[in-house]
Amino acid sequence: MAMARMAPIAELVVATSNLGKLREFQDMLQGFAARLIAQTEAGIVAVEETAGTFVGNALLKARHASRLTGLPALADDSGLEVDALGGRPGVYSARYAKIGATDVENNAKLLAELQGFPGPHTARYHCAIVLVRNAEDSAPVLALGSWEGRITSMPRGTGGFGYDPLFLVGNGSLTAAELETGIKNRISHRAIALSRLKTLVHGA
Repeated sequence: MAMARMAPIAELVVATSNLGKLREFQDMLQGFAARLIAQTEAGIVAVEETAGTFVGNALLKARHASRLTGLPALADDSGLEVDALGGRPGVYSARYAKIGATDVENNAKLLAELQGFPGPHTARYHCAIVLVRNAEDSAPVLALGSWEGRITSMPRGTGGFGYDPLFLVGNGSLTAAELETGIKNRISHRAIALSRLKTLVHGA
């Protein structure tokens, strides 16, 4: 993947329909581009995520959004890997319980599958962020981030989204859903990946 600096970005499509992710991107991407355009604002229907890796799915989403708008596009694919479950739910994190599952349904399935496995249940969030200049960009910019933690026995906290109420951060006692938004957006897997992307695009 490319590591060359890019020219300033006037408009950038953020290829996600996940409102939680969109809020995080809007906070983390301040100053990255003159104008951020949400995928839904551009009338884009999300592409089917058929790749078997986070990077592959991020590329699919970024190229899809760029192709339909003619603009540079940024996309991420992220998910939770739990060691006791052999890395599941992984790339299926958003649809673990079923296609179109709610966060509550996915969290319930995860807890059900962990019954019978001795704790602590170590886990990590992974994030792959891809930026393409155009749909056919042969050298997309890629940045990765991961966030280590453990899975708690019951949901706690009202912030965040996805598996955040179950994800105990590092060796601490707070779940990602109990963190202040500003703190989470500095230390999460997505924050780490995006910080690396900014360095690749604009330099240190």
